[in-house]
Parts: sequence; structure tokens; C-alpha cells
Amino acid sequence: MTAQYWVGDFFVDLTRNQITQKAQSQTIPPKALAVLTHLAKNANKVVSHDELLAQVWPDTIVTPNTLQRSITQLRKALGEDGHQSYIKTHAKQGYSLEVEVRWQDKADATTPNSLQENAAALSNANSDAATARKPQPSLAGLRLISIIAGIVFLGIIGYMYIAATKQSSQLTFDRLSSLTATDDKEFDATYTPDGKYIVFHRYLDKTCGNKLWAKNINTQKEVELTKDWAAYGSHSFSKDGKELVFLKTQACNEAVTQKDCYDLVSLDFEKALESPQQPSLILQCKNSAVKKPIWLNNNDIALLQKKTNRWKLINYSITNDESTDLYDLNDGNLIDFAYSVKDDLIAVVRIDNEGEQHIEMLKPDGRILSSHPIERPQEIPPYRPIYPNFDPLNKQLIFSTGRQLFTLSYEGKVAKINLPFADRMVRPEFHPDGKSLLMIKGPYDSDIVLMPRREIIETNSVRPTKHAQLKQVRSQPSFERSNLGEDHAIFQPDGELIAFWSERSGEQQLWVRDGDGPEQLTQFPIDTYINGIDWAADGKSLLVNANNVLTQVFLDSSQKNLPLKHPVIKLFQWDSKNNSALLLVRINGILKFVEVDFSDSEIKEIADKIILWALKSEDGSLIYKDNLGQFWQPGPAEAQRIERLDNQGGAKIFVINDNVIYAINSENELWSYDLNTEVFKILGEVGEDVDYLTDINQTELLMTVKISAKKEVVELFVSE
Repeated sequence: MTAQYWVGDFFVDLTRNQITQKAQSQTIPPKALAVLTHLAKNANKVVSHDELLAQVWPDTIVTPNTLQRSITQLRKALGEDGHQSYIKTHAKQGYSLEVEVRWQDKADATTPNSLQENAAALSNANSDAATARKPQPSLAGLRLISIIAGIVFLGIIGYMYIAATKQSSQLTFDRLSSLTATDDKEFDATYTPDGKYIVFHRYLDKTCGNKLWAKNINTQKEVELTKDWAAYGSHSFSKDGKELVFLKTQACNEAVTQKDCYDLVSLDFEKALESPQQPSLILQCKNSAVKKPIWLNNNDIALLQKKTNRWKLINYSITNDESTDLYDLNDGNLIDFAYSVKDDLIAVVRIDNEGEQHIEMLKPDGRILSSHPIERPQEIPPYRPIYPNFDPLNKQLIFSTGRQLFTLSYEGKVAKINLPFADRMVRPEFHPDGKSLLMIKGPYDSDIVLMPRREIIETNSVRPTKHAQLKQVRSQPSFERSNLGEDHAIFQPDGELIAFWSERSGEQQLWVRDGDGPEQLTQFPIDTYINGIDWAADGKSLLVNANNVLTQVFLDSSQKNLPLKHPVIKLFQWDSKNNSALLLVRINGILKFVEVDFSDSEIKEIADKIILWALKSEDGSLIYKDNLGQFWQPGPAEAQRIERLDNQGGAKIFVINDNVIYAINSENELWSYDLNTEVFKILGEVGEDVDYLTDINQTELLMTVKISAKKEVVELFVSE
């Protein structure tokens, strides 16, 4: 069999394990290429799972997930984005390659690069032959040819100079190293202004808080900077590197009245290197939320402040103890900002009323230097927020979408950075010399547990001990298990299927499971985020909020988008019978809790507060939970708080079955509240590893169990 062939306009070279298109080559695992080759040999025919497994993994026991991972790798390499699909899934049958395949003869083994060389040689040969046939030009003609050739030559030189200039700012990375490989969670890492230390936050689950730490890059010695565990936010250094500024609030296990309100504090870095210090209060937050303080070169502090659901950028003067507005919007909203110490420049990302994002460059006095829409490539979903940081050497910005890195010019141009790494990494932060950057790496690993209700539901008179119940929960095997995330499992109405999302194929995708095992229904593109799924009443399809767009997915994997002109932040519930849904959407840049009627696209705003979760009961009663964990339901004049459920909102979601609310509180207790009788009960205790309840029926319940939530700081090095 030949080792080279074409799949559409992709050139496959098995000798190099590469797929090439338009001179861009990707190295693909040999097993994945073997799958593609067998599909190519049977192009436009359905090849069963068993046949592919037997051909590619002969005499080897592997799971269907192994084949699914190879298919996912191939789809990424072939640039499939949900609109174009070369590899088609046939539910419970197999796969087919739906594209023209051309096999390369050895006698004509031309690669994409050699094709260009052959074309050039052919052009030269034709030119020589033509010269032999044509009469010699006159002297004037020769002069004209010389002038034209000179112009062309200068044009080529100019083009090469421009190309070289552009290429000089194109980042490439060739090495990655771990800086904080511990069992704790480390995040929010920055370099000190002199580049000798990194400062990061270390979070401890059992204290529900974090501390600031420093690590000497050369000696690898770690130093604890803060005395007490607390909820500290992102930090920033003064220009001279002597002080840190950051935000502080109560730990998550303490009672709060306004979760988004933080105090602005500072820390003497030089003293903290000698012994842990207590932060000093700079500014106390009272009536508005603030976030992301950044120390400016003039010793003022820029930070984001929110009033009436809209963010603005303010300047706080420590000397005068007063703040002024730097950047305020009448419509749309401010997403993020970054600051360049080297150029004394602020970059602001904002979203307009139409949902389009813009990059604007400001001076620290608020003067706008430029404003451009961000021209995002196909790899970035339209509504994905962009959080950039400055590249100190190339007068551009950099941002991550998860497994992909991009540069962003001051004019809004986006370019992808080719990475030799497959891990999800976020929050890029450059070293002052621009030769390396810090990122946060670490997947969230969760499983789905299916349990009979009789094994966890207890009477009020018998409250099981946490130790006994923990053992009981963990004795149940995971219903779905991988070393990545599985979450939000829900029962099919009047059916045997269970739907959930999983990252086992490399991206968050929608899966269903029956008695034969799990099956992947979607092929969403790289760096997809799913935030909400729900079944149709007839159990024949699901509504998925993927990348802020609602997609109806049928059990045969076909899809249909539900029209909505606003980005969907969260899908709470879908009422397919009435063709409506409860959603958190972004309208004119502001988050709104709404009910949408898809028949006429009518949007009904329900509440102007931040909503974490919302559902309607079987009799149509609306229940929603705010960011303080309080439960509400609409009243005749205004919303009424369900006071009996105060301090019971520990888990982020709740479920409703037969007009009864079920959820897990911060004490790991499963509770119920009957909406008809208003009776509240503690039903039993669950393990500390249980995140939340995702669904319940008459006989079983589904829970998400946290296996690990590791985060670590890594360092990427720019290629020389």
C-alpha cells in the first residue's frame, strides 16, 4: 500500500506521520493515521467500530474510547468545525470518510512542497522553450524589460522585508516546565518586576482559602508571604517591586452579605520574604464590587468597579485617597483590561450592544489612543470573552482560549500561535524580559455516580454519621469515569438513557449512555465550553448551550441551532412543549436572567440580580437561587425569599422532582423542601467529595463527584 495519499486538499504522509495543508504540517499519532488510512481505503462507506479496532489494534484489548480519541484527533487535524465534517458518525454503526481520496503513486510521489518545486521547474522549462521560439527583443525592449525586472525585484525585496518584520513578532514556544507541582492548587502567578521570583496563590480546600507564596526561580526555594488563610484575589506589584496590592474578602465558609465586595490591601514584599506578614488595609469596599487592581507607574492603582451591573475602569490615588473614572461606558460592558509597565499603556477589551468585542488602547489618564473591533478567526467562537496580557517585546497582546494561544495586535488582528503542547493552560503572564511566560495548568477531574435512593435517603430520626455515609457513597462505582471531567448527568424522560457532558475525547462533548455503554453525540470544536444541557419532553433530543449558542442535538447526532441574537451564558431549563427556556443571557453587555419564547423570540426579564441556578417545577412554580445562596420565587408584587432555605444553598445547582426541591448544602447534607406543604427535611449525608446533585427520579439519583481539581503554575519558554 502506498504511504502517501490525498484526503480532499489534505496531503497524508505516513512515512512522516504528518497531515499537510497549504504548507502547514501537523504531526499525528500513528494509530490515528492508521484509522484514517483504513477509512480512506473504504471512502464513502460505513466502517464499523469493530472493524476499525481489529485493523488498527489487532490482538490488543482496547476500549471504544480509544477509537473515539483517534477520531477526535483526526477531526481536529482536518479542520472540522461543526459546519464541515469529513468524518461522519453513524450512530451505533461506525464511521465513514465522506471526501474524495487520491492515492499517490511512487513514481509520482510529490509532496505539497515538491509540487511547488516541480511547478517552478516546469515554468522555467516552458520559459526557455518559448525564448528559443521567439525572435530576440530590440534594445528598447530590453531596457523596458530591465526596468520592469528592477521594479519586480524591489517589490520582492520589500515584501521579504515586511514578511520578515511580521515574522519577528510571531511567537513560538519550545519548552515547558512545572514550577509548583504539588497536591494543592496554585494559580494567579506573576513574575516580580526584576524577574527573580514568581508570586502565586496556593489554595487549600479544607481551609476554604488561600495564601500568597513566592518562589525563587534560581534556587527553587518557596517562601510563605501572608500569615493567615483568607480569600485573596489577583495581585500586582508596584513599579519598584517593593509592595504588592490585591483584594481580600471572607473565606467561602464564612457568612457574607455581599460576595462580590472586596477590601483593597497591600503587602510589604521585602518584609514578607523574611517572615509572613499581615496585609494592610488601603480601601474598604462598601457599596460596589471591585476587582483586578493593577499598580500603575505613577503609583496610582487602576481597578474595575461595578455599579448597576456594568463595569468601569477607575483610578484610585493612594496619596489623595480618592478615585476618578478612567473608562466608563453608557452601553455595552467592559470585559477586561491589562497594563504595560514598559510602555505605560492600558489595553481595554469591551463588548458592544451587538455582542462584538473591541480592543482599545488608553493612556493612564484615560485618553483613548485607538479603538478597533477584534477580528477573531474561526478557531474562536463568536461570543468567547478575550482576556489579554501584554507581550513586552513585540507591542502586541497574548491570550488563551484553553488549549490554544493567540496574539492580538493593537489594531484588533488575531493570529494563532502553534504550540507543541496539548494541555489546557490559561492566564498567560510574560516575564519582564519577554523570553518566557507563566500559565496555569490543571484539568478538573470529576465522575458521575448513580445511586439508588434507598441507600442514601434516611429518616429524620436516624442521621447517619458522615464517616458511614462517606464510605457508603464511595463504595458505589462511578457511573462514568475518565481522568478528565464528566458532569451534569440527567435522566431521559420516560426512557433508559442518561445524558451528560464529558471531556474524555479531548473536548467537552455531549454523550448519552444506555445499557451498551456511552456514545458521543457531538463533535464541537476545540476549546468548547458547555454550560447547560436539558432533555426535550419526549426524550428524543437535547438542548445544549455550547460556546454560548443553543443547539438542539438529536439522538442520531443531527443538530439544529435555536435562533437567539444574544449570547447565552447559562442554560437552566428547556420547556420543549411550550418552546421556551430559562436562560442567563448577555443583553447590551449586561447579564440578564430571562425566559425566552422561541416561537416569537420574545424575551421576558425575570430578575436583575445575579442568578446561579433556576428551575420551574411540574406545576409551573419558578424557583431561582442568587449569588448569596438565597432561594426566591415570584410573588404578587415582588419576588419572595424562601427563608426556610437560608444557609442551605451550598451546592451550585438544585433539582426539582414532583414539586419537591432537592440539593446538597455546605455541610454535605442532602435535603428536600416540599413546595406544596413547605416542609423541609434533612434526608442524609453525602461524602465530602460530592460536588452536587444533578438529577433525581423515583428510584435513583445522579451526583457529580470531585476526583481532583489540581492547578499548577508552569513556565513556557520562547524559542530562540
